[in-house]
Parts: sequence; C-alpha cells; structure tokens
Amino acid sequence: MSASTPPPAIASSRKWYQAIGPGLITACVVIGPGSILTSSKVGAANGYSMIWVILVSVIFMSVFMTMSARIGVVSDKSCGQLVTERVGRWFAILIGIGVFFISAAYQFGNNLGVKSAFDSFENIFPENLTPWLVVGFNALSITFLFTFKNIYRAIERLMMCFVALMLISFFINLSFAKPDLLELVKGIFPGKGGLTDISVLGLIGTTFVTSAAYYQAYLSQQKGWNAADLKTGMIDARVGTVLMALITLMIMSTAAAELAGQKLSHVKDVASGLEPAFGTKGKVIFCMGLFAAAYSSFLVNSMIAGYILSDGLGLGYKATDLAPKVLTTVVLLTGMSVALIVSGTGFNPIPAIVAAQAVTVIAAPLLGGVLLWLSNDRTVMGDHRNGPLLNVLGGMGLLLLVAMAAYIAVVSIPQKLESL
Repeated sequence: MSASTPPPAIASSRKWYQAIGPGLITACVVIGPGSILTSSKVGAANGYSMIWVILVSVIFMSVFMTMSARIGVVSDKSCGQLVTERVGRWFAILIGIGVFFISAAYQFGNNLGVKSAFDSFENIFPENLTPWLVVGFNALSITFLFTFKNIYRAIERLMMCFVALMLISFFINLSFAKPDLLELVKGIFPGKGGLTDISVLGLIGTTFVTSAAYYQAYLSQQKGWNAADLKTGMIDARVGTVLMALITLMIMSTAAAELAGQKLSHVKDVASGLEPAFGTKGKVIFCMGLFAAAYSSFLVNSMIAGYILSDGLGLGYKATDLAPKVLTTVVLLTGMSVALIVSGTGFNPIPAIVAAQAVTVIAAPLLGGVLLWLSNDRTVMGDHRNGPLLNVLGGMGLLLLVAMAAYIAVVSIPQKLESL
C-alpha cells in the first residue's frame, strides 16, 4: 500500500471489542488531573449550566480524532513523513518541538496529581514519602517503556484497566451526590454563562487536546490497522470521545451537586470537599479515580511528545524504535523534576506555565490545521478524504483553537506576567 494510492476500504471481520484501543488510550490521556480540577471548578461555580460546553468540546475532539485516525489507517507513512515530504523537515521538527512542550506541561500536572492522591491520606503516606512515590512511579513508567516488546498492546490493556477504574470510581461518587437530573438535562442546552471565564476556557482546553488527537494516527498504525479497518478506526475514535464525555460529565455533575460555591484551587481540595458529604470511603473512591486519571496519562502523554518529536527529526516513529523511547523518557523526567521542585521548594511555577502556554498558542492551532490539511490531501487519502460535514466541523474547531490561542496570548499570558 502506498500513501498516494490507498486501497479501497473493505468490510473488516474484527469483533466489536477489537474495534477499540487507540481511542481508549487517547481518552486516558485527556482525562487527567487538569481536566478533573477544571471540570470540578466549573461544576462548583456554575452548577450544571456548562454541561453543553463539555459536549461541544468533545464533538470537536471527536472530529479531529476521526481525521487523525483516517490518516493513520489509510496511509502507510507517518504524519511526520507526510509533512516532511510536502513542506520540509523543518516544519515536522517545529511540530515535534511544540508537542514536546505541551506534553511536558501536562506531565507536570500528572505528577502533581499522583502526589495529591497520596497527600490526601497523610496518615498513611507521610509528607516526606510522597515525593519518593512519585519518583518510583516515573521509574516504573520508564521500565514499562523499555521492557515490553509490544509496547502498544501492553499499554492498551493497561489503559482498559484504568478506564474501568475511573468509570467505577466516579460513578460511585456521582451516585452518592444524587444530582438533580432535571437541571442536568437543562445544562445540555446553552444558557447564561461566561465563556470568557478562565476555568470554562480551561475546561475546553483540557478536553479538546489537539496533540492527543494528532497522536491518534500513530496509535492506529501501532494497532496494525490499514485501509481495510477504516470503519473500525472510526468506531474506535467515537468510543474514545464518548468515554471522555461520560467521565467528565460525572465529575462535573458531582461537583455541581456537592461542591457548589466552594473555591477549588487544587485537586486535593476536591477530595477534601467531598469528604464531609461522602465520608472517608467516598474520598478514597475519588482518589482512586484521581490516581487512575493521573497515572494513566503518565506514560502515554510522554509518548505523544517522544514519538512525534522523534518522527519530526527523522529518527523513527514505530514502537520498536529506540529514539522515541529515549525522548519519551526525557519528557517523563522533565515533568517529574519540575513538579518535585515546585512542590518541594515552593518555587514559582508561573514562568514555566507561561512558556508552555506561549508554545500552545502556536502548536494547538498548527496541529489542528495540519490534520485538516492532510485529511483533505488527495495524494494522502485518495477517495477517503473528508466529507463536507467533517470539513465544516473541522473548520469550526480550528477557528475555536485560533480564538483560544488569541485569548491566551492577549489576556492569560499578560496576566501571569503581571503576577511575577
């Protein structure tokens, strides 16, 4: 099969449970400590009225995951190779560097999320022990990366376990909360509410993650799919986005029911806020879900940067290549080091956050634009190019990415610089 003449898609004989994998992994990356905190903050501040924001964000995420999956299953070349052939190596490297900084910033949050899960039980885990637990989990991730011959299959099975744990944990919490179902249904429809609220914008940003959507093409190829599995890849992308929506909705609805009016500045505040209503057991269950969300993002989030940057540099992009694993390790160690320095010394993280946001301003719309471009390129997709609906939604999603980038550049970054 070649990129220029993809074979026609034929019906796949795979069972239904073989039609999931890459999308499930992407869902695990997106649902991390950052998304848990922002959805809880929005729920506590706005009740159920912003549920529609989650749905819109997930729809756009689904669109870009679908485009990426289509590229991955139709073409026998990686996104980095396709970009290099059409624009040049410099552009593929630029994309890789942008994703590296985005993933490093997310990794910082993942490390803090794991630490917070342990910090919430100070009677069990002394404060001086939790940093070593974080180091241990990073070491475990690195060992996992280099131990398994088929790293994709191992990660897929691990992510299935983490998704199940998140679904069970957050559903139990939601059952304890007994949300107002009528208000929940009303929240599906846009109403009064400030989309300019920074926490609401953060909710969009932690759900509509273009770097994770971009990596869907790599995961589809690691899964072993080709043009014959095009329909399977589409099902997988939709299953992944449904899981994202379901978990995020459960977290927001729980906060709307039990944390209304509370100021939440950290995921540890969410756990503490639930304890009076749910008791210690409820807090434990929430922290289990928090841990699953944080640690499920640990390795894959770093792999997104490692593999895309390695691909851009022309050093390989397959699961068996060494360079992507080495760069993945660099991301893991970077996120761990920054998190431990910030939590252990009180070092001001704002300069690092500003730097990451500045890169996001460029990288997020760039990744979205590349996916929209490649998925419409006849030399890549042949007869499997985007249809009109996918292009319209993709164009709207790209405009949203540009608008959010403009807001970060004009409002968010200057505000953080003023606080230094």
